[in-house]
Amino acid sequence: MTYVYLISAIILEVIGTSALQASEQFTRPKPLILTAIGYAASFYCLSHVLRTMPVGIAYAIWSGLGIVLITLVGLVWFGQKLDTAAVAGLGLIIAGVITINVFSSTVTH
Repeated sequence: MTYVYLISAIILEVIGTSALQASEQFTRPKPLILTAIGYAASFYCLSHVLRTMPVGIAYAIWSGLGIVLITLVGLVWFGQKLDTAAVAGLGLIIAGVITINVFSSTVTH
């Protein structure tokens, strides 16, 4: 269940961040409400992850994958562009998350 909660927390955070972008600096109420709900639900799910996974590891995975996913949302839905350095940095984040999950003994499997 740990990874179900972790994946849920990541997806909900990405939804909240996407809605934050769509809120146009808090001028649109519906996306703003979705932002608050998305973040609250994300932190709720993340709190369940912390029962079995160390906070540093959980946060590294949550934030790292969240960064990558919200970047993809920015590319697809908001038409944002990436340069070579950004792509390389995202690759390093993905490599870090994989390294933690495959090689770290602090992650519950």
